[in-house]
Amino acid sequence: MVEDVINIFREYLKIRSVHPDPDYDACVDFVKNKADEYGFKTQIFPLDEKRPVLIVTLEGSEPSLPSILLNSHTDVVPVFEEQWSYDPFGAEMDQEGNIYARGSQDMKCVTIAQLEALRRIKCSQVKLKRTVHMTLLPDEEIGSIEGMAKFVHTKTFKDLNVGFDIDEGIPSADEEFLIFNNERCKWGILIHCTGTTGHGSLLHKNTAGEKLRIVIDHFMDLREKEAVKFQTVQHLGDITTVNLTQLQGGVQNNVVPPEIIAGFDLRIAADGDHDEMEKWIYDVCKKAGEGVYPEYIQKDVKVPATILNSKNPFWTSIESTLKSLGVKYKVCSLFGATDARFARGVGVPAVGFTAFNHTPARLHDNDECMNKNIFLTGISIYEQLIKTVANV
Repeated sequence: MVEDVINIFREYLKIRSVHPDPDYDACVDFVKNKADEYGFKTQIFPLDEKRPVLIVTLEGSEPSLPSILLNSHTDVVPVFEEQWSYDPFGAEMDQEGNIYARGSQDMKCVTIAQLEALRRIKCSQVKLKRTVHMTLLPDEEIGSIEGMAKFVHTKTFKDLNVGFDIDEGIPSADEEFLIFNNERCKWGILIHCTGTTGHGSLLHKNTAGEKLRIVIDHFMDLREKEAVKFQTVQHLGDITTVNLTQLQGGVQNNVVPPEIIAGFDLRIAADGDHDEMEKWIYDVCKKAGEGVYPEYIQKDVKVPATILNSKNPFWTSIESTLKSLGVKYKVCSLFGATDARFARGVGVPAVGFTAFNHTPARLHDNDECMNKNIFLTGISIYEQLIKTVANV
């Protein structure tokens, strides 16, 4: 059975659910077929004609109790194949048991590990009080706007009666596992700088380029300020990151453009003040001059963190399980953005947890990989966590 689950994992990794044209149907069909084979109840809910959601259910002995959600996503980010040492969709395994493929860390490993953990629980005939739903969502890697953000407001999601969500985290590079009860908010911003156009040989006043320089200077100054702060904090989730990601404008070299657009990726610190940040952006545009304004292409809303203390029985069950397994862990704010924020946004407490340690982070990187033995250990951890949490 060990080799069977490794082969299933590798086969799933071979599915090209990669943006900009992810094969969602193939992912859903693959996992659904396995879940059906294991005797689980399955349902496909179409968010639209291109975006199916798979729901795999293990019913509890007291189904009226709020359920446990195990959430993962089917899409993966693009690859630069020439920079990989292996075929990024070949799921090749080296002599040390490292399996190379896009999605091996983010996050097809979680999907297959959770499915195998549920299969083991079912085969052991251990009765869970609470129903466990495993969901596979689309579009997480591009902001989830047509994915989890939409799904949590559907009747199908509400009918799941979710009381607690275990969502994705990230593998840890050392012994200590990471648990996330909050995360930063992503703001994608385009700063439009408009100005005088004309011949490139002249010194026009009020040009877009002059205004752009002021905008970039201010954003890069903020970036440097946060970089200094990062030297004194423990986690990236505690600071705001700023990155210039796009420049658009101009038609040819000797024409001064009437508009230049600068794109910035901002990840607002988990405890950051959104009103203050929005005012800062407005003030930067005002300083740059007339005709400078922001366009928000993504602006995540801040949601409360999931409180992890003795009053949260789901958390105390997780904590006791990890301690009984001798597992070291730390709670922090996630530096990225996951589907968990949308669960929290509708009042569902959620934690991000990926049950794999000793795994150097290569999420979205070349040669992304997962070690076979680490993967198998992670399945056992999920098995114990699910049993404990579902019996709260």
